[in-house]
Amino acid sequence: MSLKKKSVLRDWVESIIIAFLLAMVIRTFVVQAFKIPTGSMRMTLQEGDLILVNKFIYGVKVPFLNFYLPAAREPKRGDVMVFVYPEDNKKDFIKRLVGLPGETIEIKGGSIYINDKPADDPIFKQVYYYNRGEFGAEGQKIKVPKDSYFVLGDNSVSSKDSRYWGFVPKENLLGQAMVIYWPIRRIRVIK
Repeated sequence: MSLKKKSVLRDWVESIIIAFLLAMVIRTFVVQAFKIPTGSMRMTLQEGDLILVNKFIYGVKVPFLNFYLPAAREPKRGDVMVFVYPEDNKKDFIKRLVGLPGETIEIKGGSIYINDKPADDPIFKQVYYYNRGEFGAEGQKIKVPKDSYFVLGDNSVSSKDSRYWGFVPKENLLGQAMVIYWPIRRIRVIK
């Protein structure tokens, strides 16, 4: 094999390795693609939508270490967030953030009440929330624990969410859903 062939092959191998490493860094720390599997977030997200999730916004866990990079900001009510499902760490879920640590949440008459006041964000007024599950029964007030969040699906009638299984621990957060990038007719920023 000639020296020229070796250098061309070596250039290709180096380029592939660098591209792979760069892709892994971006996927781990910056942005990751996800596919929506169910209708629990309709009409915001539909089955089959492909989305990009901002992974650094809430702080990213460094793989193999018990260390988090600093967050760009804390989660805020109304964020559509992706997280590791608290009952099965092999599954990722996507829901809308409703309750922050220390708040009391109640579902009454189809509306969300936070600390005994109706949620005033227009996002929550567009959805009728059903009283279901162990943490969403009629007349039940739920206190969100420290470093945890209460999340609900936008399609309340068919969403298995915090009403059923409780709270999302802060360490389970993966990121904030930012953009639908496929199918083309649905490309948009997620609100």
